[in-house]
Amino acid sequence: MQSSGLSLNAILMNPLVDSAWDDAINMHPDATIFHSTAWARVLVDTYGHRPCYVQMSLNGNLLALVPMMEVQSVLTRSRGVCLPFSDYCAPLTFSSFGHQLVTQKLQQIARERGWSYFELRSHSIIPVDVPASESYYGHVLDLRIGPEALISNFSSSVQRAVRKAERSGLTVSIQSTPDAMAQFYKLHLRTRRRHGVPPQPQSFFINIQRHLISAGFGFIVLVEYQKAPIAAMFFKLGRHAVYKFGASDERLQELRANNLAMFEAIRYLSEGGAKALHFGRTDKENDGLRRFKLSWGATEETLDYARFDTASASWKASRDRRSTFHRRIFRALPASLNRLSGAMIYPHLD
Repeated sequence: MQSSGLSLNAILMNPLVDSAWDDAINMHPDATIFHSTAWARVLVDTYGHRPCYVQMSLNGNLLALVPMMEVQSVLTRSRGVCLPFSDYCAPLTFSSFGHQLVTQKLQQIARERGWSYFELRSHSIIPVDVPASESYYGHVLDLRIGPEALISNFSSSVQRAVRKAERSGLTVSIQSTPDAMAQFYKLHLRTRRRHGVPPQPQSFFINIQRHLISAGFGFIVLVEYQKAPIAAMFFKLGRHAVYKFGASDERLQELRANNLAMFEAIRYLSEGGAKALHFGRTDKENDGLRRFKLSWGATEETLDYARFDTASASWKASRDRRSTFHRRIFRALPASLNRLSGAMIYPHLD
């Protein structure tokens, strides 16, 4: 693509076979685990999605890195997503100039590959007047101020909950073993059913263990009370960490084990030199989860997605919220059917 003397070169890459991708993202200060080859392996091994990662250069200089998975299934048309099952994933740009060139090139790639649409899980390179296709809250905790200052910024309710948990005979550990993952998965099944949502297939967590946790890109916080576990999972790449999953036994809620798990993770990350902890996305209707994340002293931001429809050649506005009726169904299903539902549904979702 050439325009007004500018030469834009775009290369489609498969990070699973080209180590140059990780070399490139390591040059960007905002790269997260979601941009990495390790996360790509999780998505490919679990769901069979096709990597279409884009490296763009302008006049020979690196301009942008856009990780994109081509999602196909017998139930849905082909589309590009940056990235499936990733709460947020901004294209990595190396200049404030050229954002329009990046989006134009992505539109061209979408047409050439026959995608019905492509979605960016960030609004960072999209003009401000373009409507969001989905909108959430994001919460980020600055870890650079150190453990003591972090604790002083926790709400009084969090500080009381942590003290109560510490007095309740709970034990807490940072783990990365397959056994810890197996304990987490059992709790995940219980938690997702309670929320009326089918669980991700077990292969998803096996691949997370294999490609992320075992490789040092994350850890599991395991809190136990009389051998009953409560767990949370965190990912980390460089100095950026992500709180990805939490799971618990609701019968132990009064012991405030979830608060203790978060507290220990924050301390562990801060002492390990992490720069920031992102709490993932939060539905704007979920006031309880929003308050929980804010109570740790996190800064709130709006997390907007952008979706470009290929047929109409336009950016699409917010879609209607789906009915919550399905949640009552999944809560009522036996655990075995709930697991089967997740294994059947998630390969078609993103």
